Amino acid sequence: MAKTDTKGEAARSSRAPRRATQTAASRPARRAGSAKTETPYHHGALREALLQAAERVLERDGLAGLTLRAVAREAGVSHAAPTHHFGDLTGLLSELAAVGFRQFNAAMGSACDTATTPLERALARPKAYVAYAQAHPGMYGIMFRTERLDYSRPSLHEAAEASFAGLANAIGAMRQEQISGDALTLNQGAAIARAWSLVHGFTMLLLDGRLEDILERLPEGTTAERLLEAMLTAPVASKLPV
Repeated sequence: MAKTDTKGEAARSSRAPRRATQTAASRPARRAGSAKTETPYHHGALREALLQAAERVLERDGLAGLTLRAVAREAGVSHAAPTHHFGDLTGLLSELAAVGFRQFNAAMGSACDTATTPLERALARPKAYVAYAQAHPGMYGIMFRTERLDYSRPSLHEAAEASFAGLANAIGAMRQEQISGDALTLNQGAAIARAWSLVHGFTMLLLDGRLEDILERLPEGTTAERLLEAMLTAPVASKLPV
């Protein structure tokens, strides 16, 4: 009986390490298998990665090439990912335009902060406006394609409102008066519309290559920026001709 018990114990002891070894060996295999299903982005970073991919596609392929599938391919994720985060193409374009307005506002704010004289401050914002559009023509274009955007989305509404507030504040500083974003006098509205129309119109003509004919006729070395400066500093008639 004692011998039998000893052999039984030995048999059980010899089996136990094998079971432990098999269990330990199986764990890395399960971890490796699960790692293959992980996405390259953390949960909170995928949305930002998709917006960055959308901006690259937009600047490279234009608005016509910007689709949900193209963005998914660019980001290296499933085709369903953009739909999950933005709903549809309008949602994606609206969130992308919000990114553009934030970049746009930051560029103009930074330019104003580095200006040291009143004239530099007056020219800083419109110069930065044009410079941003030249550097990011695709993004600038989508920011003003109202028919493709959903302004009920809070991010876009807030970013666009911040851009308008910056313009109103700049005009108010030039007029040496406080301008409220909620209510404007006719003269204030006219001043804002005049400044915006001038700079936006100049920008669109520049991007479309429609100013080349004028620039070619100007003294050699005259840049588009210098032409803009001349437009902005030219005296405006105080009275309309009768």
